[in-house]
Amino acid sequence: MAAKARVSLTVLLAAATLACLCAVAASASAFDVPSVAFEERFSPLFGDGNVVRSSDDRSVRLLLDRRSGSGFISSDYYLHGFFSASIKLPKDYTAGVVVAFYLSNGDVYEKTHDELDFEFLGSRWGGQWRVQTNVYGNGSTSHGREERYLLPFDPTLEAHSYSILWAPTHIIFYIDDTPIREVIRHPDMGGDFPAKPMAVYATIWDGSAWATDGGKYKVNYKYAPFASDFSELAVVGFRADPVLRVAHRHGARQADLLGLMTADYAVMTPQKRAAMRAFRARQMTYTVCYDAVRYADGPFPECDNSDEERESFSAWGESKTVVMRPRARGRRRGRKAGAGARVPPADVSSS
Repeated sequence: MAAKARVSLTVLLAAATLACLCAVAASASAFDVPSVAFEERFSPLFGDGNVVRSSDDRSVRLLLDRRSGSGFISSDYYLHGFFSASIKLPKDYTAGVVVAFYLSNGDVYEKTHDELDFEFLGSRWGGQWRVQTNVYGNGSTSHGREERYLLPFDPTLEAHSYSILWAPTHIIFYIDDTPIREVIRHPDMGGDFPAKPMAVYATIWDGSAWATDGGKYKVNYKYAPFASDFSELAVVGFRADPVLRVAHRHGARQADLLGLMTADYAVMTPQKRAAMRAFRARQMTYTVCYDAVRYADGPFPECDNSDEERESFSAWGESKTVVMRPRARGRRRGRKAGAGARVPPADVSSS
């Protein structure tokens, strides 16, 4: 049985490689993934009246106020797939506010849960949100794989798409169809690579204890309610039993998985990889791969480090060149923005 599984995985990898070669000349165009109505795949999780669905049921507004945050969850668990949402973040003063779009099975596996996150961390300055991606497998939060980035746009002005590709062999995080992080499964990762069925979540909550400058700046409810809009919800995945860990359509699993592995969002072309490296060079403020203080034994096995690139990062894994700066405020044009403080690497959390 194990030999058959290895053969199947080899076939999938070969197919994915072939698709990559065939797509060399292709550009990273918008993915043709249909969106779904909220009631088709999701249901409210918490917050009661703070989960506000649109009249056509194609978008949801999540609110955070003094009473409560809010969130929703997928109706099913999935074993691999592509998960996406267009998100517009709260504007103005948002220190301490956390908005998250993620996959998790924490309610089923309390101590050995898997998780893939987009976490959006608010700021004292309007529009200056940071994004953190997390990869946890088998309860590995004590040595989590975090990265943080600035955004090249103001995410409060209009919605942008954020997507997670989760395949048996690799994970890709996308912002507006540009890959920002790729995690290729390495044999030495063991159970640290997410491998159990997960549900899809979206939440907004009070992260005052850690989200902005390590908890220095808290949520100020004078600016509440904080509203985050989710639309273009897309789920292309295989429904699975979270306990039995098998897909509901087990007989068609291999064919479905081959379709996932060869889809455009699962294939990393040379153009996509170049775009990813450019984004990371301009926007990444922290990566666990260069954090020699927290992880003195060396980088994680899947990290593709280089001595040249390492020079751009401090011992804590912070970028020496990409630093958060507040946006210019006031009505005068050309006003220079002052330098912002670097975010300490302890500024991490699981959703």
